[in-house]
Amino acid sequence: MTGTVEAGVEPGCLLLETGTTRYLLIGGDRSQLQPQRRMTITGSTHPGAPTTCMEGVPLTVEEISPAA
Repeated sequence: MTGTVEAGVEPGCLLLETGTTRYLLIGGDRSQLQPQRRMTITGSTHPGAPTTCMEGVPLTVEEISPAA
C-alpha cells in the first residue's frame, strides 16, 4: 500500500493514509516511519483485530520503502 504516514490519536500509534483506507502500522522500523512521509508499505492486514490504538485497519509491516 502507498500513502502518507500520520500520527494516530493515541501516543505511539502511526497510520498509513492511502486516500481510501487508513492502516494502523504495527511493527517496522519506526525511524523510517515518520509522519508526513509518503511511503510504500508491504505487509499483512488483520481487519477486526483489537488494538490499543483503536483506529485504522491493523497492518503488520514487513517492508518499507519511500514512495516514488
